[in-house]
Amino acid sequence: MIVAQITDLHVRPPGRTAYGRVDTNTMLAAAVAALEALPRKPDLVIATGDLTDCGLVEEYKVLRALLELLSMPVYLVPGNHDRRAELYAEFASEGYLNSDGGFLHYAVDTHAVRLIGLDTVVPGQGHGEMCPARLAWLAARLEEQPDRPTMIFMHHPPFRTGLVDMDNINCRNGVSMANLLRRYDNVERVVCGHHHRPITTRWAGTIGSVAPSTAHQVTLDLVSDGGPATFSMEPPGLHLHLWSHDTGLVTHGVQIGDFEGPFPFVLDADYPGRTAKAEAA
Repeated sequence: MIVAQITDLHVRPPGRTAYGRVDTNTMLAAAVAALEALPRKPDLVIATGDLTDCGLVEEYKVLRALLELLSMPVYLVPGNHDRRAELYAEFASEGYLNSDGGFLHYAVDTHAVRLIGLDTVVPGQGHGEMCPARLAWLAARLEEQPDRPTMIFMHHPPFRTGLVDMDNINCRNGVSMANLLRRYDNVERVVCGHHHRPITTRWAGTIGSVAPSTAHQVTLDLVSDGGPATFSMEPPGLHLHLWSHDTGLVTHGVQIGDFEGPFPFVLDADYPGRTAKAEAA
């Protein structure tokens, strides 16, 4: 089973760019094309928030049109750039979104790995939160199937990453969430977005990770001076989470773009210390 993770799509209305320079719609289209071109297509796609840039109705319609090009199921959770009502209105017909209690989180039980999507949004704020109500909902879902391999996906990382300005707007109450997860050894991953970089950490008895954006990346700045975050046009990317019963989840980073290759590994006379003649001998 392969779970593809895309994140921080920041879809804009047609003809508009993000921050005056990032053509996020074209970049998402390239990500969709890259997923469809893989030799082994993913079984499903999760999109971990900041699906749109401003939460506009028009943006969600563009998002739907782009994601409909995918041939596998897609599951969405909101980020701080999204608006719950507009997201739900456009995608409620997919059947998996649950608006009970005002949060758009849900569990999906139809795949080899159980999926739990969390809504960490605090309306009007950049940071996220796992409040007592959300923690209680998560605890109930984990208790339902405590022995089944499970992946949790959410927008805001509930752990610190060293990107100081981004960590200031991560998911609050992460300590309480970590204490909950330590009671379960079936949680294979907690995968996130928001930080626009590939990041991995050991956390809460499992592995926490952040996928790169399909568009712009947050500048890698580990200087703890608290300066404002900036972005760069590093290559966009996504994550592929490969599941097997033998190894559990293995995560592969994928850069999106056209690159030369593949080429065979051929030895020749210029290869240091080894020649085709020597190999034949």
